[in-house]
Amino acid sequence: MFGLGKAKSVVGLDIGSSALKAVELKAAGKGFKVIAFATEPIPPDSIVDGAIIDGTAVAEAIRRLFENKAFKSKDVAASLSGNAVIVKKITLPVMTEAELAESIYWEAEQYIPYDIQDVNLDYQILDAGTGADSKGTMEVLLVAAKKEKIADYTGVISQAGRTPVVVDVDAFALQNAYEMNYGLDPRAVVVLLNAGASAININILTGGQSLFTRDISIGGNAYTEAVQKELNLPSEAAEQLKKGQPVDGASFDEVRPVLHAVTENVLLEIQKTFDFFKATAASDRIDRIYLSGGASRVDGFAAALEERFGSPVELFDPFKKMAFEPDKLGVADPDALVPTAAVAVGLALRRAGDR
Repeated sequence: MFGLGKAKSVVGLDIGSSALKAVELKAAGKGFKVIAFATEPIPPDSIVDGAIIDGTAVAEAIRRLFENKAFKSKDVAASLSGNAVIVKKITLPVMTEAELAESIYWEAEQYIPYDIQDVNLDYQILDAGTGADSKGTMEVLLVAAKKEKIADYTGVISQAGRTPVVVDVDAFALQNAYEMNYGLDPRAVVVLLNAGASAININILTGGQSLFTRDISIGGNAYTEAVQKELNLPSEAAEQLKKGQPVDGASFDEVRPVLHAVTENVLLEIQKTFDFFKATAASDRIDRIYLSGGASRVDGFAAALEERFGSPVELFDPFKKMAFEPDKLGVADPDALVPTAAVAVGLALRRAGDR
């Protein structure tokens, strides 16, 4: 969304609260080839609720990640989510692009709860209002991000010796990856649900248009904390058990009910999001849910989602239409890592200088 340079390929860097994920792509024929893919853990509590608390630790982790020599580009695209970003669809009187560019800051002030001087603003015309059934109004997608948050993210990338050239929004990076791999069905209402360690990004779209986005501040960490508390285990052991790996003194059977109870809470939050979407959008149906992110693999999560909402749930493959050879890239456990790569892939599809 917020392009900062000229057009060439970039490394997509997803700075999550528990790990970094980075992907670099190269154009190959009509599609893309993955030339580098790596992940690197971030020390606990370095990033909390999307805010970088320990910039030095995050910059160090980025530096370690890029010790992987497969990464060629120095240019990086990153993204923000949560309360650092406001995404709003607004309705305005029909005007030319030039008039919109002139008046957008004034219009945006009514929708943004921060001082307009403190945010970077971007927008996209969804419906220019020139169609036969238009009512003299146009629809515009407004995106605002706090300048200090952008500076925090670009700062750690620069500190690690790389050049930040694009700052996007998680939900839109996800949409990029989806469109590239699955194409567009102009009629279907699709939910992209990315469950990370500390947040779940939801983007509801039809055709190439985002109808509704929301970030829910609950994720994989909630499962780990519940297991830790319930079974009185250290954090590392709880994390292992959550992923189905055995630990001394506790079995996965003991953990299952704990995980399912947390899933119930997560589903309630997703339910609220869907209800709000259905109340405000022209559509009250959801045709398919695509699931990505590390927390999406928690035992029973996909099945519970399908059962609750009655829509088919598909595991999102961010490399579906790409040439991807995990062995050659030194990716030891692709099954565990691929689900976490969706946002990074969407970012890697961006180009420096993009809007």
